[in-house]
Amino acid sequence: MFQLELFHIKTKFKDCFTISQGRSKTIQEALVVKLSMGMIEGWGESPAITYYDVDVETMIKSINLKRKFIESYSFNSPDRFWHFLHHLFPNKNFIINALDMAYWDIFGKIQQMPLYRIFKTKWINLPENDFTIGIDSLNKMKKKIKKNPSPIYKIKLGFSEDMDFLKEICNYTKAKIRLDINGNWSLPEALEKVKICKQFNVEFIEQPLPKDAYKEMEILFKESEIPLIADESCVHEKDILKCVQTFHGINIKLTKCGGITNALKMIEIAKKENLKIMMGTMNESLIGSAAIQHFLPLLDYVDMDGLLLLETDYKNQIFNEDNTIKEPILNGLGITYEN
Repeated sequence: MFQLELFHIKTKFKDCFTISQGRSKTIQEALVVKLSMGMIEGWGESPAITYYDVDVETMIKSINLKRKFIESYSFNSPDRFWHFLHHLFPNKNFIINALDMAYWDIFGKIQQMPLYRIFKTKWINLPENDFTIGIDSLNKMKKKIKKNPSPIYKIKLGFSEDMDFLKEICNYTKAKIRLDINGNWSLPEALEKVKICKQFNVEFIEQPLPKDAYKEMEILFKESEIPLIADESCVHEKDILKCVQTFHGINIKLTKCGGITNALKMIEIAKKENLKIMMGTMNESLIGSAAIQHFLPLLDYVDMDGLLLLETDYKNQIFNEDNTIKEPILNGLGITYEN
C-alpha cells in the first residue's frame, strides 16, 4: 500500500529563458510527486511545458481521479509498475514520468543501491555537462557565458542572423559549442548554415528542422558533416527507427518519454541502431536532475543544467563547486528533498 502526495512547485529562472519562435519563460512550474511506502519515501518530478500543452493543475486532477488505484498497488518491479501506469494514464507521459521516477526512488532504497548501480553501470567514462545559453541580445548572451564558465555551451539559435551570433560567440569563447535550433530552420537554410557551422567549434546540431520533417532530414543527414541530434523528432521509442537514416543521435527527455523505465528501453534500442545517446533536461529542479544524473554512464552527451539555470538551493546535492557532476552516494535517486 502506498500514500500519494502531490505538490505544485514554481521555481524562478536566474535569467529569462528564450528559445526559437519567441518562446520565453521566467518561471518553471512542475509537478512533484511523493510516493510513500511505510517509512520509505520516493520522489518524482515532471515540469509543465506549454509546447506540449501540459500544465500542473491538469496533471494533479488526472492523478487524483486514479489515486485509489495507485495507492492500492502492490509493490513489485518498476517495469511492471510502468506498464500499470501506461494503462492507467494512456498518452500521458508527463504523469507517468513523475510516478515512475518516485517508484524507482523507492525501489533503489529497498535494494539499498543508487539507481546507476541497479542499471549495472559504473561511475566511469562520463560525458561532460553543458550550460545552455538561451536566445537574447548578443551582448547578454556573452555576459551569460562570462558569468557561467563551462567547458561546453549549448547555444539556442534559430533566427535569421543566428550565424552572425555564432561567429561572435565562437570568437568570444574557446569552449566547445552545441547548437539547439528547436526545429526552426528550413531545409535550404539548414543546408547553408551547416556548412558555416563546420568552420567553428560546433560539436553537434540539435533538432535543426521541424519535428515531422523526416524526408527533409534524410537530405540534410546525407549532406551534413556535423552530427545531427533528434529532440522533438524522437519522443517515444517508436520514433527511434525513424531517426536511423535522419539523425546521428537522439536526445531522450525523461518527462517526454514517460520516465526512467522507458528511457532504459530507448537507450537499448538506440544503441543497437548505432545512434549516439544524449539525455536532456526540461529545466527540472533537483528531483528530475537527479534522475538524469544516474544515466550518465550510459550516455554520449548530457544536458542537465536545469539546476544551474534555476534559482534553487539544491544545486550542491548534484554539482561540485566547479559545476562538475557528483557521484550519487545515497540509495535510490540519492537526494534529500523537502517541499
